[in-house]
Amino acid sequence: KLFIKDLWFEKVPVRIYQPKVPSASQRRGVMFFHGGGWVFGSLETHEKICRYIARESESVVVSVGYRLAPEHKYPAAYEDCLNATIHFMKNTEHYGVDPDNVIVCGDSAGGNLAAAVSQTLAGRSDLPRLRAQILIYPGLQALDFNLPSYQQNRGVPLLFRERAAFYVLQYLNGDASNLEEVLEGSHIPIDITLNYRKWVSPDNIPEKFKVRGYKPHVLLDCSTEVFETVKRFCEPNLCPLLAEDAIVQQLPESFILTCEYDVLRDDGLLYKKRLEDNGVRVTWYHLEDGFHGIINSFNSDWFSFSSGKRGLDNIVNFLKRL
Repeated sequence: KLFIKDLWFEKVPVRIYQPKVPSASQRRGVMFFHGGGWVFGSLETHEKICRYIARESESVVVSVGYRLAPEHKYPAAYEDCLNATIHFMKNTEHYGVDPDNVIVCGDSAGGNLAAAVSQTLAGRSDLPRLRAQILIYPGLQALDFNLPSYQQNRGVPLLFRERAAFYVLQYLNGDASNLEEVLEGSHIPIDITLNYRKWVSPDNIPEKFKVRGYKPHVLLDCSTEVFETVKRFCEPNLCPLLAEDAIVQQLPESFILTCEYDVLRDDGLLYKKRLEDNGVRVTWYHLEDGFHGIINSFNSDWFSFSSGKRGLDNIVNFLKRL
């Protein structure tokens, strides 16, 4: 039911999925950024998801094979996703896509990249506005690895707390030498942490998400040397939760999927609150029985979970309404 083709957008490999069924009007276009902690993942690992989205929502899906860490450090992945998206937006007519109906979408690290690309494009007047962003259990900040979801789900597969910090350090520096400091929260000076408290704080998480054994975390100070190596964690292109309100206010309609048993759950909840506080329309879907990476299992032969399919169908329904 699909035409599938591998192309290059600028210097970035992409795989494009186009429905064969004729369409009376221009289709919507979905830029898809795969997950995998910026370290793993490829066009192949997310092939089934992209096919499903293209087929079920009758959209043109462009999957982006961005460069991976640790060989290619931040901002390589972000720049690849941004450049591929801009290329697509300037050439939508070649693919029968409505330039006013382009959506960015990604899971996990891909959700981080989608949020960062969306923020960058929000301020651009030379391109059509993005129609929406779809963030599937995104990782959006690296200031606080002691939020309730990090404490509650620290040992829940498929993403352990320590791994989450390890991956973001791989993306940032190509090594994880400051892992201990990042986990205990002694990697960012207290004054900077307090400055971002208005956005990154357990106080902004609804109480019902704290009942499963959450203990408030004591703020620790940080050495200059450690901060020097991780200070780019304060850049919104790496941690989109830290963008200024003026940017957040310009963001398109958003869909956020979170899972209860996921260390990244609270990143999604905090961003949902920020978007809503700034007047952005948010559709939120929470998988009570979900864990990180569950969408990838929606039709696996040996490892299938009905809630993964439920999550994916909610994404498809959101797309169809746009």
